Amino acid sequence: MRIIDPESTPTKDLHQFLLGAVAPRPIAFASTVDEQGRANLAPYSFFNCFSSNPPILVFSSNRRVSNNTTKDTLRNIEQTREVVINVVNYSIVRQMALASIDYPEEVSEFEKSGLTPVKSDLVRPFRVEESPAQMECKVQQIIPLGEEGGAGHLIICEVVRMHLREEVLDENGKINPHKMDLMGRMGRAFYVRASGEAIHKVFQPFNVLGMGYDQLPAGIRESKVLTGNNLAMLASLPEAPEREAAMALQQEEAVAAALSSEYPLRSLHLLVQKELAKEDKERAGCLAWLGEYLELK
Repeated sequence: MRIIDPESTPTKDLHQFLLGAVAPRPIAFASTVDEQGRANLAPYSFFNCFSSNPPILVFSSNRRVSNNTTKDTLRNIEQTREVVINVVNYSIVRQMALASIDYPEEVSEFEKSGLTPVKSDLVRPFRVEESPAQMECKVQQIIPLGEEGGAGHLIICEVVRMHLREEVLDENGKINPHKMDLMGRMGRAFYVRASGEAIHKVFQPFNVLGMGYDQLPAGIRESKVLTGNNLAMLASLPEAPEREAAMALQQEEAVAAALSSEYPLRSLHLLVQKELAKEDKERAGCLAWLGEYLELK
């Protein structure tokens, strides 16, 4: 393992190591105004949601590494204590990147990026019309984290109103991630698109005690086929499948073929993988434990 020592690593290099390792990160497209009402729009990827009651978003506006100055967004928030956090989807990612340019404070990034400012209901900063989710916020607190270049300012925001585009909601009124088509920030110039095959469900009931990895039989735990993710899915089962249910699978054609192959345990574990890929943990468990009940090697 390469050792990265924050004490001896230049800040600009440490910054990229951190951003490459802590990723993907959501993007806060922060809209603010100054005391004269001039609009500013800038993206920040040191951002997340930290509470739902009260609804709290937190992002960080860092001091510039090059000259240790602060950004217009921070100054505006210090003056007005208001901000609109707009999310960034694929359709506006290039316009978001354009708005990240360090334009002079009197220049509106809305105009430069071609995005449309929309009047907010409860705060002075404008919303981005093209964004699928826009959150009007009152700033509760600003916490400086340091005085040198690269130091952040945690900006703690309470959401006072949220706007969602109808077209990103499913038939139950919930957000459909494929329709949101959000973008995430990686390190350097890399981004990730959160839609299509990039989205996976990992359904794990938190109130059902899984047996755990340590309770898996050695023949399953030491499989040459099953991956760590496969084993974790089996370990999430509350208990081992009943012997009778597992043994009954021998009557199925695909299972019988696996058991009569040159390497029956390997072939059986390949069938286990197929069932886990379909999220059928119960059937996969029966297949996995069938090998144990038959004492396959």
